[in-house]
Amino acid sequence: MSIVIALIVVLGIFFIATENVNRMNKSAVAMFVGVLCWLLYIIDGSHLLAAEHSNSFSAFLDGRAESGVLVKDFIANSLFLKYMARAAEVALFLFGTMTTLDVLTGNGCFDFLPEWLRTRNPRRYLWWLAGFTFLLSANLDNLITVCMMLAVMHTMVADARLRMIYGAVIVLAANCGGAFTVIGDVSSLTLWMEGLVTPTCYAGMLVLPSLVALVVVLLLVMRELPRRLDVVQTAPPYRGDDTILTRWQRLLMLIVGIGGLWFIPTFHRITHLPPFVGVLCVLSFLWIVDELCNRSLLGSDRMVRKRQPMALQYANMQHILFYIGLTFAFGAVAETGLLTKLLGYTAACTDHLYGHGIMLGALSSLVGNLSVVLSGVALFSDASLPASAELGRAFLPDGAFWPLLSYTSALGGTLLPVGTLAGCALMRMEEVSLKWYVRHFTGKVLLAWLIGLLVFFLLV
Repeated sequence: MSIVIALIVVLGIFFIATENVNRMNKSAVAMFVGVLCWLLYIIDGSHLLAAEHSNSFSAFLDGRAESGVLVKDFIANSLFLKYMARAAEVALFLFGTMTTLDVLTGNGCFDFLPEWLRTRNPRRYLWWLAGFTFLLSANLDNLITVCMMLAVMHTMVADARLRMIYGAVIVLAANCGGAFTVIGDVSSLTLWMEGLVTPTCYAGMLVLPSLVALVVVLLLVMRELPRRLDVVQTAPPYRGDDTILTRWQRLLMLIVGIGGLWFIPTFHRITHLPPFVGVLCVLSFLWIVDELCNRSLLGSDRMVRKRQPMALQYANMQHILFYIGLTFAFGAVAETGLLTKLLGYTAACTDHLYGHGIMLGALSSLVGNLSVVLSGVALFSDASLPASAELGRAFLPDGAFWPLLSYTSALGGTLLPVGTLAGCALMRMEEVSLKWYVRHFTGKVLLAWLIGLLVFFLLV
């Protein structure tokens, strides 16, 4: 049964990687695979527990005769529950950040962006667009940032080809910005919640390589831009009757929301509570500020007409379900003991830190950065890694491997648009084809990835 579960996970990853061909939603596939793997695990639970968890299961039985009911109880409460708790932590974190963004967007707090970005110089617009995306994605999830910045860019740039170029830059900037903070992407958030990285050390190791990689691509893209940018003349977005807020009120809410998200790692370090508690604290405070600023709307039917970004909510709900499905799937494989065997095989193939990182990074362009990070956590967070002492230290908490894994998976996932959820959003929103992306952008990202990897090597 262990082999069957592993084959189902591999087949699921194949369907996830070929979503643009088979037209099956990757979140649906991930959820189905995750649930199916645990159903199969329960079917053969007695044999799997005897092989991998004999001591703990014997302690659970405590002299009672083994039965199907006790086997299911042990699997549900002792094995499955820890993966459910892990997925729930991330889901609550993403729910909090998504709701925070809804509050800010609904009150026009991001209306400053089109004003600050408006220019006729395409090169200046490129740098400003990438810079804002890089900074925003360090605070918000990169999928959220990409959807928002693509919407901003689409209302300003008239030329369809330029929108494709700027859109690809937005995806890269979001992936780079999301990679260097623990709250910027689900993959880095997973490393933090697993206790494999600490926010300050992690950001210190990745901010420069991520920034260098982005700058390299921007320098290459600049050469392909025209002399003048055709700007679309559009009216300000309509959000119902929330336009009574002054600019200072919107700026206040923006500072509270973004500043609160930046404070989450400090909140966790002070209280030792899960990070999602910090997000809920920020959200509750922002909610109070929102009600104070919109006091004249409270209790009136005008408040109901405030438009919410339902498309963004739908995309993020899929993001959450995708993560939950993958967590369940890799958890089931880990409990079969196959990952321990695979760990020994990979360690025998290469005993070099960057060999593991580059291999997983290249794989992320096909199967997705989140899948690679979750598989890397499942494989290499085992303290019994059979490797040299130097390599073994790299896999310890705050070791060099975890930032390397995050960087290589983020940049490797950007080699193809199907490598990240942000890239898939670009393909849907701007109708970017895989052929166009490979011809115009993959080579630039590959060069930037290698240069950033060199910077990471010099820093470590």
